[in-house]
Amino acid sequence: MNTPYTSTTLRNLIGSFCLTMLLGASLPAAAQTTNKEQIVVALSNPGKPGLVSVKLVGGSITVVGYSGKDVVIDATSRAGRQSNRNAPAAAAGMKRIETSNSFDLTADENNNEVSIKTNSWKNPIDLVIKVPQRFSLQVGTVQHGDITVENVAGELEVSNVNGAIQLNQVSGSAVANTVNGAIKATFKNVTAGAPMAFSTVNGQVDITLPSTAKAGLKLKSDYGDIYSDFDLVTEKTAANVARTNQGGMSRVTVDNWTYGKINGGGAEIMMKTLHGNIYIRKAK
Repeated sequence: MNTPYTSTTLRNLIGSFCLTMLLGASLPAAAQTTNKEQIVVALSNPGKPGLVSVKLVGGSITVVGYSGKDVVIDATSRAGRQSNRNAPAAAAGMKRIETSNSFDLTADENNNEVSIKTNSWKNPIDLVIKVPQRFSLQVGTVQHGDITVENVAGELEVSNVNGAIQLNQVSGSAVANTVNGAIKATFKNVTAGAPMAFSTVNGQVDITLPSTAKAGLKLKSDYGDIYSDFDLVTEKTAANVARTNQGGMSRVTVDNWTYGKINGGGAEIMMKTLHGNIYIRKAK
């Protein structure tokens, strides 16, 4: 059973933890194989909204809103990379020893803002983070994992590069972007007047909004179609044509967007993909 700690005690424990991880080579063999850790972060102002920020180089991120008052971080390091390098001549007749896949994990808390840092550039690290439901997020990863957010209400900033993004039963507003992956989001409530954006290059964009949501839509799919079960009122606008001159030659670019309104219009929601369909769904 984990015990909540004060901020000062937590930092002392984190410092000891990091020192232990850095000195992993001197621990018994059984301890070196441990690749799971948990940190419980006590908040300065329990019951009030907060913020979690974390950026990974490699690994997945799952954030789940729950009824507790602490931020609980479970981290798992994946197995170390296998080397494909040729052994140097000086190592002839010797076996290569695989190094430990231990990892660093730190969490700093200040006035309900929790910053999580890892050394995921060495090996992918998968994070499962439990937060009080009224929490905003700034989370991102680059490769080797997807990002999932569930049952959280706040301002959500989510970024990925090689992976999907999924927001399940969230409330508030969101900006989500990836390069290679789909984006799917289901909103229980949206913040009136807050703009949102969802973009990917390779993948579909699938967004479910409350039936009463008011929004102005800005939509674009270069190699896909757009579908909706809202009574979407589209606007007929001329294509935006831009001309630039360079080296005595003119370059003409045409930027074609589809604009529309649901329930009379409201804050802008942008959805964009290069390869994939766009779905704007009405919550049932």
